[in-house]
Amino acid sequence: MSKIYFDKTDKGRVEITNRTYQLSAKFRPLLVIVDGKHTLEELLKSVQGLGLSQAHLDTLESEGFIVRRTESGETTAVTPVAEMKAAVAQPTVIANPIALTPEQSAARLMAIRTFFNETVKSNLGLRGFGMQLKVERAETLDDFLQLREPYLEAVEKAKSAELARTLAAKLDQLFAGQLS
Repeated sequence: MSKIYFDKTDKGRVEITNRTYQLSAKFRPLLVIVDGKHTLEELLKSVQGLGLSQAHLDTLESEGFIVRRTESGETTAVTPVAEMKAAVAQPTVIANPIALTPEQSAARLMAIRTFFNETVKSNLGLRGFGMQLKVERAETLDDFLQLREPYLEAVEKAKSAELARTLAAKLDQLFAGQLS
């Protein structure tokens, strides 16, 4: 069995240098440690005290910050599950390039708020109470964009990845102003 190594991708190196993607404080130390020289087992052993695990490496991999390599230096493909999570995690369309009037912006925000309110209740039930409070406090498009990933992760956990992908597509259309 060949050993597995992780190395930073270009995206990972950019994040370390510029903090472009604003990686969370939980994942940043792990990304810093990944250097392509330590095996998977060595990495896991060194970050175990930080409460980090294989799942955290998988997340960095699925989000394109690191890549898995074999001893021979070959890059291995991301698992289908990781690809599916990456599709849910990344919005396909997050902004409308056309300038909106204040009325159009308000209508778009209202449509997004309505979407969240209806789908949080129907898909998360009482488990969505905290999310519902965050939705009520959200005032800007950026506020709602920040709720997107935690919301979709909660739906995936409570219901299914398929439903999360479907809701992600609808939500992305709302963010782009394509649905009413």
